[in-house]
Amino acid sequence: MARPLIEEGDGAPSFRPLYMLMPYLWPQGRMDLKARVAVSLVCMVFAKVATVLVPYLFGRIVDSLNGPMKTAAIALALITAYTLARIMMQAFAQLRDGIFAKVAYHALRRVGVSTFAHVHTLSLRFHLERKTGGLSRVIDRGTKGIDTLLGFALFSIFPTILELAFVTGVMLWRFNVWFALTTIAMVVAYIWFTFAITRWRIKFRREMNESDTEAGTKAVDSLLNYETVKYFNNEEHETRRFDKSVEKYAKASIQTQISLSVLNTGQAIIVALGLAAIMTLSAVGVTQGHLTVGDLVMANSYLIQLYVPLNLLGTVYREITQALVDMDAMFRLLHQPQEVVDKPDAKPLKVTGGEIRFEDVVFSYDPARTVLKGISFTVPAGKTIAVVGPSGAGKSTISRILYRFYDIKSGRVTIDGQDIRDVTQASLRAVIGIVPQDTVLFNDTVRYNIAYGRIGANEAEIKEAARHAQIDKFILELPMGFESMVGERGLKLSGGEKQRVAIARTILKNPPILLLDEATSALDTHTEREIQSALQEVSKNRTTLVIAHRLSTVVDADEILVLNHGEIVERGRHNDLVARGGAYASMWNKQKEAAAARERLKEVESDPAVAPDVARAAPVAATD
Repeated sequence: MARPLIEEGDGAPSFRPLYMLMPYLWPQGRMDLKARVAVSLVCMVFAKVATVLVPYLFGRIVDSLNGPMKTAAIALALITAYTLARIMMQAFAQLRDGIFAKVAYHALRRVGVSTFAHVHTLSLRFHLERKTGGLSRVIDRGTKGIDTLLGFALFSIFPTILELAFVTGVMLWRFNVWFALTTIAMVVAYIWFTFAITRWRIKFRREMNESDTEAGTKAVDSLLNYETVKYFNNEEHETRRFDKSVEKYAKASIQTQISLSVLNTGQAIIVALGLAAIMTLSAVGVTQGHLTVGDLVMANSYLIQLYVPLNLLGTVYREITQALVDMDAMFRLLHQPQEVVDKPDAKPLKVTGGEIRFEDVVFSYDPARTVLKGISFTVPAGKTIAVVGPSGAGKSTISRILYRFYDIKSGRVTIDGQDIRDVTQASLRAVIGIVPQDTVLFNDTVRYNIAYGRIGANEAEIKEAARHAQIDKFILELPMGFESMVGERGLKLSGGEKQRVAIARTILKNPPILLLDEATSALDTHTEREIQSALQEVSKNRTTLVIAHRLSTVVDADEILVLNHGEIVERGRHNDLVARGGAYASMWNKQKEAAAARERLKEVESDPAVAPDVARAAPVAATD
């Protein structure tokens, strides 16, 4: 079973995502991007050198105007140098950001695309067990986390560390060891306090994320089931459920804000104490004649300038820890193991006729309950085999196994003698076309949804597929024809219209093997008859496996398999099975009686005199 996706980290944020991100920042074979990284680092160093020069030059300007020899030329030269230093400080910082932007967005794109592609390789079991809307939030927050990390870590934390090293060197050179030690002590105290309080605050941020994900999941789930909400008049119930999740988010947000106030107050106190200590040392030095007024101004400027990025460090650390949590969730998703994988030596499937064989297949979703219990059957090339049986018998499981959404526990499934576990999944799915029971369409045009059967199909091929699916006239009657939008999950189309679109894209795919998975079971009798003719068209000269609930749709099958409790209990042609009087005959008679009852109910519309007979027949209709 697939390991459940963990959307939030546990405990302190892991720095593992940093190592996992490095290959994207230093990509193999991309010398242009590597050069940009190197130039960006050089620009960062130059920017910090200019930053450290600014307070030094400012102090020298004060001394030049305060000393015994006040020379305008020297003061003007120092002011010019001071101005240039400030310009260079900003210019190199902006140049660094501009050069590195291509590297950052390349990394964002590659990580996002890699994660998205990987999610599509995960098993059906994983997607059935995931939270609705949860995956998109993990990917979205993860990519934003990378953006945050690159922006803050590379261009806030590292430059601040570099600046601290430069300032410490200047303090040792221009002043004495006590200035350097005081500066380092204050910075260490500030960082320690910031990290300690921020780690405490992480749990509140996690609660915010969890409640945000919960609210988003409920919102998406509710909107996807819009019609169901309307059917049961449960708008207020859905609003209350959503409000409870938002309330959790609000409570966590309040706790986050209170803890932020504690953090900011403590930081302000440490900054004030640091400035007071440096100013005291400077004042003593000036009074003793060891330092000048310019030195006092310079020391004060260094501390103020250094505390600007340090003050940002609180925000930076909070953002980085959150980014690491979000990135960790996305990288866990990126490294979620695949349940169904191609063998290293897997080869493309070669279809010669399209014969399908199930040989003593045993399968279970859960070890405690076996769904298929050693079933064996053959679908000869070009023939139609139907699988029928009650709900829960394991019919749809057969289609999922054929597509290799799951691997079987024992036995073999072959196509033209090739075990489907020995061929690539892509080649296997390329030769099978399916018309499912519940067709879900993309929120795009009719053209796009039909063309999805074969990406790149031309206009004539799309229209020809629509004609064979008997939906071309309906499409042309739409206001925008093939360019008409079908709505979320195809909600703008009826059930029959969606099925025809599914048939059209299967025709366009033109597969040698066709799978009809209860393709008409959700439709009314009239629509079913119309769809059935289209299905007969698409199944001509193809190996066809039909999963059916309504037996009237499979009477012409070359062989019918009756599945019950994971075992084939009967097999044969329609007439033979009816004459045998077994499980199939029992299902057939019940469905015939139900169909007859429905027809008699319709007669009431044209002849009320038959109402008493209809009333007596009504209980029979309930058996359908």
